[in-house]
Amino acid sequence: MKSALNIEIGGIKFKNPVMVASGTFGYAEEFERLIDLDALGGIVTKSITLAERPGHPPPRTWETAAGMLNAIGLANVGVDRFIDEKIPFLKKLKTAIIVNVAGARVSEYVEVCRRLDKVGGFEMIELNLSCPNVDEGGMEFGTDPDKLKKAIMAVREVTSKPIIAKLSPNVTDIVAIARAAKEAGAVAVSMINTLVGMAINIENRKPCLTNGTGGLSGSAIKPVAIAMVYKVHKAVDIPIIGIGGISGWRDAVEFHLAGATGLQVGTANFIEPDVTMKIIKGLQDYMTDNNLPSLHDIIGKVKVS
Repeated sequence: MKSALNIEIGGIKFKNPVMVASGTFGYAEEFERLIDLDALGGIVTKSITLAERPGHPPPRTWETAAGMLNAIGLANVGVDRFIDEKIPFLKKLKTAIIVNVAGARVSEYVEVCRRLDKVGGFEMIELNLSCPNVDEGGMEFGTDPDKLKKAIMAVREVTSKPIIAKLSPNVTDIVAIARAAKEAGAVAVSMINTLVGMAINIENRKPCLTNGTGGLSGSAIKPVAIAMVYKVHKAVDIPIIGIGGISGWRDAVEFHLAGATGLQVGTANFIEPDVTMKIIKGLQDYMTDNNLPSLHDIIGKVKVS
């Protein structure tokens, strides 16, 4: 008997838990010829801001020993072009669409979400409250529980869509941040965003990224991500979408055992464009081979004693 991979978060149904992380999949159309987009559990778009952003000048990505650094700077087409040029394609897909929204101040988050709510064509909003490579906003909200709550509550007033809060690992107490997100009305948290990192060219003694520092992602951050998912799952009653170094089905199972309901695959998309399809199949095989009827049979079921 085939095991069920379907999940539900905030009233939204997903055919499976495997989504793609914001900033690693473009606006989805870029991957149309590479994988079956409708087979994904969900698609999270690039971060959308009020105005179009060119981002930081290159080089803005740098490969590391076990991952990559990026300082893209939230380059995107802006909300109006996103609505006109990207939403029509996304509306055609038979999978859950989550729009990631970023801003330098609360009023920008609010205005973007207000405009998006009028057109629809997507299921959820993911608030990027934790980007470490922009000059304003971003991580500022994700490291302060009060600011995070104000941002979520303000957006809650202008949208009918369920809100996911994307959390930063660059904090002292991730549990306090997750608890604040729940109190403000978020239906789930996605975690973790990138860690702050840096690489230096020893020949010219300059940073390898023009921005100096960037966000570290990939396999190197997986143990950190799993530990934080585990901590939040134990302490806060809110669905978690696990992110951070997922590059195979075994990684997916680890995140579920730690407490993640959903998953987002990020950096691995750059290395192996069809990795999500392999993760879905591997996860299905694991569930079936172990006679597990539902993902809920492994979510949060790590044995610590």
